[in-house]
Amino acid sequence: MSNSFRRDKKEEEDSGGNVFQNLDKTTLLQEARYFNSTPVNPRKCILILSKIIYMLNQGEKLTTQEATDMFFATTKLFQSKDVVLRRLVYLCIKELSSMAQDVIIVTSSLTKDMTGKEDLYRAAAIRALCSITDSTMLQAIERYMKQAIVDKNPAVSSAALVSALHLSGTVPDLVRRWVNEAQEAVKSNNPMVSYHALAVIAGARRNDRLSTVKLVTKLSHSHLNSPFAISLLIRLAAKLAEEDQTDASEKYIEYIESCLRHQSEIVVYEAAHALINLRKSAKDLAQAVSVLQIFCGSSKATLRLAGARTLAKLTAKHPVAVAACTVDLENLISDSNRSVATLAVTTLLATGAESSIDRLMKQISSFMSEISDEFKIVVVHAIRRLCSKYPRKHQSLAAFLAGMLRDEGGLQYKTAIADAIIALVEENPDAKETGLAHLCEFIEDCEHTSLAVRILHVLGREGPKARQPSRYIRYIYNRVILESGPVRAAAVSAVARFGAARPELLPNVRVLLARCQLDDDDEVRDRAIYYSAILDSDDSQLINEFITNVPLPNPVLLESALRDHLANRLEEPFNMDSIPTIEEPLQVKESPIEVEPRKPTISREEQYADQLKTIPGIEKLGPVFKTCEAVELTEPETEYRVRCVKHVYARHLVLQFECLNTLSDQVLEKVHVRLEPAPGYRVLGEVACEQLPYDKQGNVFCIIQFPENPIETLGSFGATLEFVVRDCDPTTGLPDTGEGYADTYPLEDVEIGCADQLRTRAASDDWEASWERASTAAEACDTFELTQRDVGEAAVAVCTHLGLPKASIGGGSDAVKDIRGGGLWREGVPALIRARLVAAQGTITMQLAVRSPRDDIATLLLVAVG
Repeated sequence: MSNSFRRDKKEEEDSGGNVFQNLDKTTLLQEARYFNSTPVNPRKCILILSKIIYMLNQGEKLTTQEATDMFFATTKLFQSKDVVLRRLVYLCIKELSSMAQDVIIVTSSLTKDMTGKEDLYRAAAIRALCSITDSTMLQAIERYMKQAIVDKNPAVSSAALVSALHLSGTVPDLVRRWVNEAQEAVKSNNPMVSYHALAVIAGARRNDRLSTVKLVTKLSHSHLNSPFAISLLIRLAAKLAEEDQTDASEKYIEYIESCLRHQSEIVVYEAAHALINLRKSAKDLAQAVSVLQIFCGSSKATLRLAGARTLAKLTAKHPVAVAACTVDLENLISDSNRSVATLAVTTLLATGAESSIDRLMKQISSFMSEISDEFKIVVVHAIRRLCSKYPRKHQSLAAFLAGMLRDEGGLQYKTAIADAIIALVEENPDAKETGLAHLCEFIEDCEHTSLAVRILHVLGREGPKARQPSRYIRYIYNRVILESGPVRAAAVSAVARFGAARPELLPNVRVLLARCQLDDDDEVRDRAIYYSAILDSDDSQLINEFITNVPLPNPVLLESALRDHLANRLEEPFNMDSIPTIEEPLQVKESPIEVEPRKPTISREEQYADQLKTIPGIEKLGPVFKTCEAVELTEPETEYRVRCVKHVYARHLVLQFECLNTLSDQVLEKVHVRLEPAPGYRVLGEVACEQLPYDKQGNVFCIIQFPENPIETLGSFGATLEFVVRDCDPTTGLPDTGEGYADTYPLEDVEIGCADQLRTRAASDDWEASWERASTAAEACDTFELTQRDVGEAAVAVCTHLGLPKASIGGGSDAVKDIRGGGLWREGVPALIRARLVAAQGTITMQLAVRSPRDDIATLLLVAVG
């Protein structure tokens, strides 16, 4: 018998211990029919319900009929008195309610259980009932919900409050009527009830800043028993402090600082975390840092991790403040929890001296194999910052990164290392050869196609600038022989760039491209033929525009523009310059703990593309040239909030007014914007918003034609919001009977500037050559005296005014700054901009020169600054 027992146990271990892993939907539907039996075996029913819930949580999709059959079979189990079975029934009903039909039929049973005497049923019944009832049915149980919120049983009260939180997204006005009961529940001695009650109150007031201020002020002077509620209150206070730029925000920071002395570790950490994350930094971070320092010496691993992680984040903003914790962090290097040790080392790397780097790197390498990819990426980010901070250490840091590149790891981890080496190559000229050599070695064994393509692009861009460019061609051409189609195509493009940039290598490149013209993949063949033809032309401008400095159009917008062109303007030539290019990512200072994968960036033009399609005849305007950042036209606390987004086309302008109604007892109808256009502009039409209910954004579109003379385009539009107000029931949102009354609301003026009509970029590597090639173009030049006192601030202001990126500012000293850049005007006209700012005798003088094929565009840029 003992042998049999051992065998069964071994079989269970071999099967992985998960009895639900091979569930079949059809079999489970058959098993659910057992619920119709009389009587039923509770244990068997519990197993079947567990399987159903497991299957649904694994993402299995049921048809409406299957879900309905399973739902009604489950409702038969209400007859059972078994407590565990009944609670599983509630859970299963909740899961199936979103897929099944006629679920409202169990409302009476759930209401009976909700108001019954069995506390074990009541909490689960409330959750299930609130998940299946609609807004009209909820009013019938509103009295019971209010009673449940203030119930003496914490489980019942908490279930009602959490259900109210979920309902606030669909019926916010109904939940607002339960705030008085929630305020009673905040005083509860149960930590979770108090926390959930505060969440309900804060959610009900989220669009009313004044009410939120009163709530935080009142509760910050009262005694809350729940550490979770205090933590939430700290977050609310931190948000108010961020939004308030006046001295009034000091009271919120003082409250957060007072929480650093709380007896609960949760509250103390939340307060320290809030102070460190405030963009408007607190006057003194010493208290928060000392608390985190104590956490680093705690016997609890969770507190050590929290302390090390938050100090790591603080190094990005205040490295000097973290330097005081050096001894405590060094003690954590040998911590048994490798995540804590990693954070400690990377923080020390960010704050330590150059002399300590080698020692710390040696300590990291001792446990690199024991930590997860997430924390390996933390190390990579720390090394990347060190490369910028201590350029003389590039040799050893690059070697360490290369060693990591050879280790096992996923795509995200390998991409982070490649990014670090690429940044080293771009930022440090002395490290270019070393970094490119490591990248060449890596692509020999790279198993990730996307990463190999990216590295080949970098080799093609940076390799020709190296002292011995020919050494990289062998590595690139090996990819043509050995790799998949996409990698071979990228290698062809990289080889062509060597031929374009280095004339001495052109004969060899021509031979390699000729071989690639026989490739099996049509993309590789086409690229080889394309680049060969351009290189054989010996036209330097053609080579520059199509190989060396190719603007990459946004593929999503290009596809959309081509579809519109084929459908509406087939007889006209397609203008590729009208398509926005892919924006270069902004250089963001990375925090050591920001290791989550970033979401792919989507351009503003893509974000608004679907909304613009609602305008009748919008395709006749051609592709959108540029979508500008939204501008607020009202104060944030007002009853109606409006912001304007400018969509610029070749000859037209579309103003999109994003409107929000924050009054729950009103519905706005026939909402439109009356414009007072600047001289020369012509308003062609408007698409009004027919109805603007509470807390739902609506759009008003105005289509405008630009003046013929570019200089006349600089001006402002007066704007007034006009609408019809109808009172409504705050609970249902349905307007009352009656016609309502007309009303208006004044908006800020909408400014149209030069930057709105230009897509600009910083100077490229061949900018000087481009400036010389444009010597025959029209040039406008003038000298200006600027109002700023600091030459750096003045240069930033000029760039902002012209829409140039800050990267356009280069060289010079504290007294002299140069601005170099270029752009494309909305009708596809290029322009090059050069400016020099000089500070002398307390004034700043700027000489600005613009070259463009059209003299009126060159003059426009001067007028914009003047």
